[in-house]
Amino acid sequence: MIVFFWGLLGLAVGSFLNVIIDRVPRDQSIVNIPSHCEVCQHPLAPQELVPVFSYLWLRGRCRHCAAAITRRLPAVELATGFLFAFLWNHYGLSSELPISLLYSCLFLVIFVIDLEQGIIPNKIVYPMLAISLALSPFWPDLGILSALLGGIIGFSLMLIPYLFARGGFGAGDVKLAAVLGTVSGSPLVIVALLMGIVGGGIMASLLLIIRLRKRKETIPFGPFLATSAVITLIWGQPIWDWYLDLF
Repeated sequence: MIVFFWGLLGLAVGSFLNVIIDRVPRDQSIVNIPSHCEVCQHPLAPQELVPVFSYLWLRGRCRHCAAAITRRLPAVELATGFLFAFLWNHYGLSSELPISLLYSCLFLVIFVIDLEQGIIPNKIVYPMLAISLALSPFWPDLGILSALLGGIIGFSLMLIPYLFARGGFGAGDVKLAAVLGTVSGSPLVIVALLMGIVGGGIMASLLLIIRLRKRKETIPFGPFLATSAVITLIWGQPIWDWYLDLF
């Protein structure tokens, strides 16, 4: 029953994350502008703002102008609901729970923005750097020194291909790699970066094989880094231990 509650809470938070995803890249306020239809600009009534259920009730269209509502809205809400329920079940009532929820939400926002628009906003990355450093003493076996070292390692390792392999990575990826480091610390930042690189490589190869993308087209790397960051946050240490056991 408690897991169900956390799932519902996640749906509500996911609705707010959609606001961030829509407005931050446009430099719009996330609090002062009422929710409205992006096509006809009509303000949304309370019954149109219920996560997931409003989308189903409206059959995916605006009640005022019949414009299609992006499927991303319920997808983000459901993903956030799943994350909240899963993290509660994984961590329970502990200091890790609020921190992991915050990081997961921010990485989800980065995932979607970069996937849709190909950018990783500084307005999200820079606060994440500060927040992750401030919270590092409260995460088990991390600490400020490990977070700083992880940030330096992540930034440096991603800076090299950015400088010498133009077109493969963007400046936002380099900054996000630093965030991965401050969140996961050293040496787990290596786990996060490797998973992101391997995941991105596999996806790029699959897209080429099924011809959904041309060779000269690029795919956003931020979603893979964001996904690997969350995985490392939860299972990074067991993955690292398993890797060391191979030798």
